[in-house]
Amino acid sequence: MVEPKLDATAVVRHRLPVRKLFAASVGNALEWFDWTVYATFSIYFATAFFPSGNDTLAQINTFATYALAFFFRPLGGVLLGRLADVKGRKPAMILTITLMAGGSVAIGILPTFHQVGWLAPILLLLARVAQGLSLGGEVSNASAYLGEIAPPSWRGRYSSFFYISTGSAVLLASVLGFVLARTMSKADLNSYGWRIPFLLGGLLGAIGLWLRRSLAETEQFQRNRHRATKVKHPLLATLRHHPKAVGRLVGLTMLSTLCYYTFFSALTPFAVKTRHANDVDVFLALSIGTALFVALQYPFGLLSDRVGRKPQLLAWSGAMAVLTVPLSTLVAPGLGKLLVVFCVGLGLYPAMSSLAPAVMSELFPTALRGLGIGAWYNLTVAVFGGTAPLVISALSAAGNPTLFFWYVAVAAAIAFLVILTLPETRGSELR
Repeated sequence: MVEPKLDATAVVRHRLPVRKLFAASVGNALEWFDWTVYATFSIYFATAFFPSGNDTLAQINTFATYALAFFFRPLGGVLLGRLADVKGRKPAMILTITLMAGGSVAIGILPTFHQVGWLAPILLLLARVAQGLSLGGEVSNASAYLGEIAPPSWRGRYSSFFYISTGSAVLLASVLGFVLARTMSKADLNSYGWRIPFLLGGLLGAIGLWLRRSLAETEQFQRNRHRATKVKHPLLATLRHHPKAVGRLVGLTMLSTLCYYTFFSALTPFAVKTRHANDVDVFLALSIGTALFVALQYPFGLLSDRVGRKPQLLAWSGAMAVLTVPLSTLVAPGLGKLLVVFCVGLGLYPAMSSLAPAVMSELFPTALRGLGIGAWYNLTVAVFGGTAPLVISALSAAGNPTLFFWYVAVAAAIAFLVILTLPETRGSELR
């Protein structure tokens, strides 16, 4: 590993290319706006696409569709990651944002089960598959882009913009949920109000597409594109030549995705349906916790450039191992308790999320970076993140919701052990 070369003068004079960073990150913002809207608004539209009469079964079927779409993410990661490695980061990122926006608009205008019968859930699944493919390529390609345009000593700070945009989009989704829950009746939300956020996602997609068209390719890609075209069986090459990188990525992503989907997605319907919390209180607590999540991204990215990646990751995974189960006992009616749950969980998470694109980019060489991240990150997310809302709903229906939080705590302990094996990459040159 190349030793850090920190030039104090260069650090002082360097200016963040904010427009470029937001253009690179805006696609991920749209992806997660749509993804979060689906999970959080499922409490209103579950019975629109599945037979009415059993709300619990309709909710589980809705989350099953949510989970199934996740298993198209690895395919998207492989196809779009390889596209990014061979043809460029920019065309791959333009394609991902187009797919996601199209899927969002489609969901917003779909007919209901009452109107077209079983065609409704089939169309919903097809829209979710398009979004799953899109998201599979988005995370890896945007992460690679941010890692490649960053100076070595600023990679953590550049990386933090990935989840600044994502968190802002999720905040918009949760605030929108709060406003709609506060201003519309439940009957109107169940009837048509849930469609509003999906149609808004289409508008955000058009803005993101316009911003991304101005991006230039990275120098890292331009210098190494000939190497990528010469790699035979690239997915197998990641395992054969970079097995430690694959294992570390899986271990980190397992906990990261469980944290993300626990606090941003699964807890909302769990708090309302299982613990009988007021939906307005839940959306307000989620909004405040998300604002904290966004505010802490850049400070944690800066901290990782100063003290290193490894100390932050160890502190985060250790805290999640200890605190997850106690926090779950506070999920109950009452704004104060909900604020503690969301603010602690989402206040700790930036210790990981702020530097995730940097860490992932540092694991693989340029010729395999898009595919390496895309395939193994998304497979892990599909297995652990895509099933999180379904698992918590099923365990709650079986009368054992606490088991889910023990599951997250065990994942945190495993991630802690994996992080212990990581080399410190602060300030190093990308391979």
